[in-house]
Amino acid sequence: MKINTVAVKKQVIRLGEKTREVNIFFLGIGEFFLFARRMAKETFSLDFEFSEFLRQCFQIGYKTLPLISVTGLIMGLVLTIQSRPVLVDFGAVSMLPGMVALSIIREMGPVITALICAGKIGSGMGAELGSMKVSEQIDAMEVSSTHPIRFLVVTRVLAATLMVPILVLYADALGILGSWAGANLKESVTFVLFFSQAFRVVEFMDFLPAVIKTFFFGAVIGLVGCYKGYSAGYGTESVGKAANSAVVLASLLVIIVDLIAVQITDMLL
Repeated sequence: MKINTVAVKKQVIRLGEKTREVNIFFLGIGEFFLFARRMAKETFSLDFEFSEFLRQCFQIGYKTLPLISVTGLIMGLVLTIQSRPVLVDFGAVSMLPGMVALSIIREMGPVITALICAGKIGSGMGAELGSMKVSEQIDAMEVSSTHPIRFLVVTRVLAATLMVPILVLYADALGILGSWAGANLKESVTFVLFFSQAFRVVEFMDFLPAVIKTFFFGAVIGLVGCYKGYSAGYGTESVGKAANSAVVLASLLVIIVDLIAVQITDMLL
């Protein structure tokens, strides 16, 4: 029986490529956790860059407000317009404000806002740090005894961790406001009546888990964006790749963190 050596060589090459891809994947996971460990160590340093932290809070929070404003209003408006016909068929239009408020506060507001932030903030961090890596500014900071992790990474991650929950609360408020505007397209509902019906069914334990998980959303977005930019290569193409991969990975991790948070909340409540 003759053995086809060409086919065997192709199979060996394919197996080697798959093994290499798996090794690169697990190597990337290890490097990510080592990067997170370095960042956590520098977070508790006495020489905290407070002025840079405030600047990053402004960059992340204030400059993202227009996008979050439009997203929040449209989110509440669309949810109301889509849900109202179904509730009319069941004769439960009065439940519309409470249903929309619960949907926005518990799930839609945090997740959609976090995904928007992953696209804007994560890509911005990846591109900014990636361009600094390409232009060797990070290497120059290390040579000049400046701690780039402390100055560049810690401030951005903490700023994202703080500002994303605030942006989520802002988007929730605008989402309920947009829902009130959507309800007034078909019938006249006063502002006070709509909000009283909306928050009549909302309890504190509906609000607390949703706020807690947004801190993890912000930390994930900041950490992934900084990691992708900080570990970018030295070619000009690496800046675009860092920004793109930061958005994809941050969005995926936001969904995974949300799934874990929902499971934990379901077990505790």
